[in-house]
Amino acid sequence: MNKDYVLGVYDKYAQDVFRFAYSYLKSYHDAQDVVHDLYLKLLKNDYKIAKGKEKSYILKMTANLCNDCLKSGARQKEKPFEILPEPESEETEQFENTEFLSVLNALPEEYRTVIHLHFYEDLTIKETAKILGLTQSCVSMRLTRAKSKLKELLKEDENETEI
Repeated sequence: MNKDYVLGVYDKYAQDVFRFAYSYLKSYHDAQDVVHDLYLKLLKNDYKIAKGKEKSYILKMTANLCNDCLKSGARQKEKPFEILPEPESEETEQFENTEFLSVLNALPEEYRTVIHLHFYEDLTIKETAKILGLTQSCVSMRLTRAKSKLKELLKEDENETEI
């Protein structure tokens, strides 16, 4: 691909890719690796991305790289994930200022992913389904279950802080 085009895509979507990868993997360093790998792939290969579909295409590639990362043997041998990233840079500071993130991280990955794509990346159910390779009804069901579980967890968290 054209280097200038890839740099433009990077400037426009790098934060979205990082946030999505982080919500998927729950690891700051793995999310950084996914961002790096994604843009290297774009530079090395000649992908044909339809105009106006860049975000969906990039997030689909991100989901695939995250799945590869989860399947890798090296990751399976690592210690369990951290709920919040290590505070080491300005990028991680934005994640530390919300209690909601810790509750969101308590959700199973299948719910966390659809919540992130639908609400944080502002994608439709159809686009979310396409990125994750699911049916629209499955995404809709996961969103409903995730919202219900979030309400439950937030209520529990609220009760614990009152004590």
